[in-house]
Amino acid sequence: MTRPSCSPVGLLLLLIGYTAAGLESDRQPRAVQTSICQEHIHLHNRLDVVEKRVENTVKKLEEELADLIETIEAPQWRPLMDTFGKTAVDILEDPPQGHS
Repeated sequence: MTRPSCSPVGLLLLLIGYTAAGLESDRQPRAVQTSICQEHIHLHNRLDVVEKRVENTVKKLEEELADLIETIEAPQWRPLMDTFGKTAVDILEDPPQGHS
């Protein structure tokens, strides 16, 4: 009869596989794994809601900005805007000081 040989390479591969799979004592119980998965799913659902709110807010702001631009470009406001690159009133400019 021939006796099966134990090669060091086979033993090394067996140890690598065992290490990669992890010890059974290190694994969490199925209930804990399920709980973690449910938390993960819940987090993704909450992120989806936040993403939808952000998209709706951006859309609303874009609409409001378009309305403001349309209002500013209306004929009654045009004289204030058509001053050849200089605004009629500069809110950041210091007011002129009265002479006493």
